[in-house]
Amino acid sequence: MFGDEGIGVHLCNLLKLNYTLQGPHTVEFVDGGTMAATLIPIIIEYDRVLLLDCVSVVGAEVGAVYYFDFDKVPEMITWAGSAHEVEMLQTLKLTELLGDLPPVKIIGIIPEVIGEETAFRLSEKVKKGAILAEELAIQFLSELGMQAQKTDNRDLQDIADFSFRGY
Repeated sequence: MFGDEGIGVHLCNLLKLNYTLQGPHTVEFVDGGTMAATLIPIIIEYDRVLLLDCVSVVGAEVGAVYYFDFDKVPEMITWAGSAHEVEMLQTLKLTELLGDLPPVKIIGIIPEVIGEETAFRLSEKVKKGAILAEELAIQFLSELGMQAQKTDNRDLQDIADFSFRGY
């Protein structure tokens, strides 16, 4: 994880740790990390997928949040911020070609810190954008009939700082 590039994992853990979900569906939080194509057997098991990741958009502000369906990826989204993002796009396309892709909704944040060394510190702009991303994730779950009750208030940076332990 290279700073902001790990935002998807950190948001996944934030939702998992801070919310209790009730409703007609079983919700699982999967830290896909950089597993890309190895996620295909996992992806096809679900009825719906919400993907949390960082994305690239030329000229976009750091911390900007994009929310879209995979089958309607806006042309401005390139996913070119890092190697694992390109692999995730290819993984979704391959799964779609195989005819096994469930509906996928994507929440993507424009990162600031992408480097070559492992770092867990998130930029202030991405932490601010993550607030909207969290709200959109809860909205997505609500639209599926799930009730999300906030049962903890763990800080995103604290979660990121200890994400190497796994949650």
